[in-house]
Amino acid sequence: MLNQSAPLDLLFQALADPTRRLMVERLSRGPASVSELAQPLAMSLPAVLQHLQVLETSGLVRSQKTGRVRTCRIEPTALRTAEQWISERRAHWERCFDRLGDYLAEHPDDPQKGNES
Repeated sequence: MLNQSAPLDLLFQALADPTRRLMVERLSRGPASVSELAQPLAMSLPAVLQHLQVLETSGLVRSQKTGRVRTCRIEPTALRTAEQWISERRAHWERCFDRLGDYLAEHPDDPQKGNES
């Protein structure tokens, strides 16, 4: 489990920052150059590059340099990994709540529920 969690840790760490989430959101609409990604941000180009490095290390973003332009694009596989992890957690809790609902339906007068006088 530890080996599987390392990439997921990097992914969620990358998404924890609002600037990087903005970059991912922009890239989800299509590829963009580094300067296009930097344009709406109130930070230096080196700071933008540091954020992009974190996104690339996490596997969320891939970039390619052609001439003087570095173009970035989203890596959908990484997003699917996060989505799968979240879905598995959701399914687990839904099963737990379903079992709790079944139990409460079968035991409507159970004093453990707080219906004591």
